[in-house]
Amino acid sequence: MSKITELFGHYHNANVDWRKIVEEQNCPFLDKKCIKVRKSQPDMSIGTCVVSYGKLNTPIIICPHRFRERFQVFFDCLHLLTQHEPGNELHIIPEISVPGGNIDYFLVSSLDRRVRDFVAIEVQTLDTTGTLWPERQRFLQEKDVVTVMQSNRPYGMNWKMTAKTILVQLHHKIQTLERLNKHLVLVVQNSLLEYMNREFQFTHIKQARLGDSMQFHAYDLILTDTKPRIQLARRLSINTEGIARCLGLQAETKVELEVIKKQLEAKISDRTLLQINHVKQ
Repeated sequence: MSKITELFGHYHNANVDWRKIVEEQNCPFLDKKCIKVRKSQPDMSIGTCVVSYGKLNTPIIICPHRFRERFQVFFDCLHLLTQHEPGNELHIIPEISVPGGNIDYFLVSSLDRRVRDFVAIEVQTLDTTGTLWPERQRFLQEKDVVTVMQSNRPYGMNWKMTAKTILVQLHHKIQTLERLNKHLVLVVQNSLLEYMNREFQFTHIKQARLGDSMQFHAYDLILTDTKPRIQLARRLSINTEGIARCLGLQAETKVELEVIKKQLEAKISDRTLLQINHVKQ
């Protein structure tokens, strides 16, 4: 049996027209064509959201856009907007550059399209080793969508590299955000945070405190009879000093608050407005 748990946002045992879903290639979390494409076939979206892994067939989220479900991860950051006031608008702004790289999202509180407060949000999912394409095709063969399997090559999960890479990036970026007295939230699946806790020095990272600049939001993927859904499992936090400084980071982290505000305000629009029936990016 295939290890694909969710394809194009649809649960593997859903009673749907899989042929139509594959033809449309739509991502329900982005409300547009899935942007994960094959290098050899750029018009072909891969569409894998969740796979099962290991002896226990643990569901592992492998696409960061999967965390956009119900926009729960953004609502779970509202308490960190300490300068937000009633009457302000809330916006989700993607891809803002800071020293050390881009940040995935900013949750912004604005008044008259001027930034009043913001929270930086990074989303990290597990990288895979090998290719998932044969597993995808095996799934579609089981659903009578394709008839030929191209390969039996397995795939794996790159736990170590994923965890180390995100810690290096966090060390860069949290220095910038803490200097500005702002929060950086790392959104991960709980299984990845558990791995980081085992393999890195996490004993000093405790239950979340509002005063800490670095926040960890870990989610479980709950499997129901109809579809999987994410659910906040635990929150941890720490400050800049808590992120290991032994990773050899050299990048300059000084940046003015107004520089970030200017980038955010340039992207604020009706399309970024956070609301119950959100207009997706």
